[in-house]
Amino acid sequence: MRPEGGESTLPLRRDWTGWLFVLIAVVAIGAVLYANGEKNGARYMARPHPVAPPADVVPEAPPMVLAPVTESDARAQNAKIALVTKGFVAPRPFVYGGGGDAKARARDCLAAAMLYEAGDDAKGQQAVGQVVINRARHPAFPKSICGVVFQGSERVTGCQFTFTCDGALNRRYSDAAWQRARNNADLMLSGGTYPAIGLATHYHTDWVRPYWSDSLEKIAIVDTHLFFRWPGYWGTPGAFRGAVSGDDGPIAKLAALSPLHAIALGLPTEIAPVDANAAVGEARVVVGAGETAGRDTIYTQLDRKAAPESFVTTALRLCGDKPYCKFMGWTNPTLKPDSDAMSDTQRAAMSFSYLRDDKAGFEKALWNCSEYRRDDVRQCMKR
Repeated sequence: MRPEGGESTLPLRRDWTGWLFVLIAVVAIGAVLYANGEKNGARYMARPHPVAPPADVVPEAPPMVLAPVTESDARAQNAKIALVTKGFVAPRPFVYGGGGDAKARARDCLAAAMLYEAGDDAKGQQAVGQVVINRARHPAFPKSICGVVFQGSERVTGCQFTFTCDGALNRRYSDAAWQRARNNADLMLSGGTYPAIGLATHYHTDWVRPYWSDSLEKIAIVDTHLFFRWPGYWGTPGAFRGAVSGDDGPIAKLAALSPLHAIALGLPTEIAPVDANAAVGEARVVVGAGETAGRDTIYTQLDRKAAPESFVTTALRLCGDKPYCKFMGWTNPTLKPDSDAMSDTQRAAMSFSYLRDDKAGFEKALWNCSEYRRDDVRQCMKR
């Protein structure tokens, strides 16, 4: 029934109740989805912004302890950490303050960190090396290169660099790979930088999640590695002003890999795979007949893949403080002589030479420019 001349109210009532049913259903479905999301996705919630430690208290460096999560969960959680680009500052060049055996030991500590943390990869090694140098400059860490690398290595777990306490040093890389890492370390200790990671003091691969990742700012991504700094003052350039020791001592855990560490500890160098004077694979020091011990001639095999500028660093290291030193290097091991009595073919195959004579006030480095192009022809050997 409907009023005379009026409209029926039944269709309106049906429309209203139908929309109400749809609304209730949508709300119910949304509530279920939200509950499931809370249950299944809580692990992937976005991280809160880390709180900056007090500027007047040096923060404590947390050890590398990993949360028990799967690789896929770790990647998902790491992806939720925001990348902070504000205040990003490139690192300043660093030049090691010491020399001689101390610098060589620092180089081997740094090379070990580069090789065992990044493998035989130049870019990854430089990133690791920059983190080590950043730490050495920061008051929260030891003030030497070897001290930074082997911090906490006396513990079974929880060291700063896991290769120093998880038995990884029992695995040996090839001599060539080890020497490439040493060359890269030499460059980092002689003013080389890796700007892409800024002032990062921590890093990890994206398939693990250290407990400290919640308290630091993610500032760089290099391939599968994530790099972090402290928030607040302790992540700014002002915090990286500490003096770094130029007198690195020996590390027992490195003695089997580095003869320079073994010698300083009074251990036999036979346990080490590379000669104590090795520049690349082999370096032989020969004192010629009729010459004094202060006039050394060094015949060295060089790494063909190494940066040619690194040959100078190698020569300076091997010559040390000697007032007279002649350094000659070959990238072709079959043509490297053992004395000055070399053939014309051997002499023509020489890749690099360095001569220092303090008495004559002379010092010069030359390259074989048929092998290594130089912009300044005065750096080329005469043929």
